[in-house]
Parts: sequence; structure tokens; C-alpha cells
Amino acid sequence: MSLLSVINGLLVFALIYLLATSVVLLRNRFELTALREPNGYENQPRISICIPARNEEQNIERLLKSLLQQEYKNFEILVLDDHSEDNTAAIVKSLATEHPDLLQFHTGEKKPEDWLGKPWACHQLGKLASGDLILFLDADTSLHPDTVAKISSSFREDQMHMLTVWPQQRLRTFWEKTVIPLVYYALVTLLPAIYVYRDPRWMPKPFRNKFRTAFSAACGQCLAFKREAYEVIGGHESVKENIVEDVELAKQIKKAGFRIRMYHGVETVQCRMYENEKAMFNGFRKNFLAGFGYSVPLFLIAALLHLVVFVLPFFVIPFAWYHIYEQLFFLSAASVGIILLHRLILSIWFRWDPVHAFTHPVGVLWFQRLGIRVLFDYFSGTKPDWKGRKV
Repeated sequence: MSLLSVINGLLVFALIYLLATSVVLLRNRFELTALREPNGYENQPRISICIPARNEEQNIERLLKSLLQQEYKNFEILVLDDHSEDNTAAIVKSLATEHPDLLQFHTGEKKPEDWLGKPWACHQLGKLASGDLILFLDADTSLHPDTVAKISSSFREDQMHMLTVWPQQRLRTFWEKTVIPLVYYALVTLLPAIYVYRDPRWMPKPFRNKFRTAFSAACGQCLAFKREAYEVIGGHESVKENIVEDVELAKQIKKAGFRIRMYHGVETVQCRMYENEKAMFNGFRKNFLAGFGYSVPLFLIAALLHLVVFVLPFFVIPFAWYHIYEQLFFLSAASVGIILLHRLILSIWFRWDPVHAFTHPVGVLWFQRLGIRVLFDYFSGTKPDWKGRKV
């Protein structure tokens, strides 16, 4: 078999893959909805807004001010300072003094050895919360004034026990615009969001319970629970050693027979995950392999698939054009065209710069570099640092 035949076969596979994922993307464009609009403010359940904060002096004031401007009235804000080494505690204490009726400051207890930092902080907040609904927010998020009301309305209208919002990411630097959209791209092209909420109707009933948790996803930047469901699954104690605790919590909810729904956060929740490439690399480094269940074979298969589908076509186009290989040119151009169309849809949806659709293969190669580092960590037993702790 010649090299050209191999490349041709790989491009056929890439095109079929992209056409299949196009169906998922188009479904999600309609089924991954915004939060429900508020329907009156009567009979408001009390909401505890819980914020774990460690070294968040750059973010915490913006989030808290957005919460203090909420139109919803029946809520409390709990901030737990997780042994910050910067001015996080001072900023929160100052705002708590100005708004003692809404905002509470708490100092975290020492982390036990068998807990990871974020689950431990959230566990303490869950114990302090008094609300019927418990909303966990990362400190790098911010909310529009009607977001808490919309969260309450969504629980009521969609009859669920847990919700999660994928924020509208604020992207400023080249690497943010190149890399972070790929996380959302993977989500909306691979997982039909409606199956997180309900079982697939096409799946035979005997298999639905068995595979229910396979359709689990969540974004830890914005998670909310009905108190009774959170307590039944054991809260964050049930995921105390999980780096991807958000997905594990979603699995626990579904295992217990409860319902979860995902929403997009355009015009409700915003977030800026990382401010530079180094922070982004270290942030993804700590949980990249965990997202694959620490399965090295699956990790390698995914890496190879991304090279074939999202990098190879971009390299073949000029080669096929120069050598006048019509079939290779058609297959690679069709694949690139679909990738760019996908990214255009995503950019319009989440209001990102569409120009960076063209840097898609650069982002994929960035993740390949990250993957090599993560595999080195795994086989060498190296634990990366995150906010002054080994993860």
C-alpha cells in the first residue's frame, strides 16, 4: 500500500468523523440552551452561593460585586479563604464589612491528607450553607444581574436536582483564543447535551441504566444542587480525591436517580480561566489525563485521532494542490471547510473572535505538547503544582 493510499484513507476517515460530529453540533446548538427566564419572584427558594477562594486577589472582587448586584433577593454569599498567600482575605473581609447581611467570610480549616484542595473547600462551604439550593462558583467567574434568578427559575421549570452552566469565556491573549475554544468544541461536537438531562430514546431500556453515567458532564466553574440531592450523594466528600470533581459529581447524581441539566452561559455567566499561556498550561496539566479516566491507551488514541482529523488536512491541502492530486485536495479541503464552519458556529454562539478558527490546528498541536508533558508526569510520578500545592 502506497503512502498516498494511506493518506487518502485517513482523509476519508477524517471527513466521515467531521460529518458525524456536525450532527451533534447542530443538535447542541438548539438543545444546549440558556438558563430559563425568571417567571416572577414569588416563593423564592433560599440560595447559598458558595465560593472557594485560594490566591484569587485578581478575580474575587469582580465576582462579589456582580453577586451584590443580583436582582434575586433571597440568597447568601459564603466565601471560604483556602489559606491564600495574597490579598484575597483582605478584599473579602472589606466587602463583608460593607454588606454583613449578604456576605460571609470564613477561613478554611487545614486540608486533610486524603482530600484534594477544591473538594475540601467546597465540602466546608456545603456544611455552612443554609439554602434550599446550593450554588458553587469559581472565583474567576462573574454573573449578570439576573443570573441567580434564572438559576432558580431553571430548577423550577426543568424539574432537576443539579444544574451546570458552561460560562461565556473571556478570551484576550492569542493563546487563550487559540486553545480554550477547543475545550468547548470537544464538548459540543461529541456529547449531545440533552442526554445529560434524559436517557437517549433510541437506546434499549435494559441498557439505559448501565450506560446512564456515560452521558455525564459538568463545568465546575458553575454548579448548583438541590440541597437534598447534594446530601444524598454525600456532597463533595464523595469526590474528595477526584481532580475532575465536577464530572464525578454529575455521575453521582445520575447514579442516585436524580436529574442534571447543562446550560450555556452566554449573557449570564462569564469567566476568564487563565491570563497567560503558562498558567493555562499548568492548569490543564493537572487534570488532562484525569479527563480520560487515567487510561493511557484511550489518551493516545485521542491524540492520534486529533492529529488525523484536525491537523493532517491542513498539511495535505498545499501538497495536493502543488502536485495536482485532485482526490486528496477535495478530501482535505472538505475537511478543513467543515472544521472552519464548526468553529464559525462556535464563535458566533459564544461571541469569540472568528479569525481564530484558522488557528484550530495550532491549538491541537498545543494540546499534543501538553499531552507529552502529562505522560511524562504520569510515568515519572511527578505531581504538578497548582496554586502552591501538589496535585
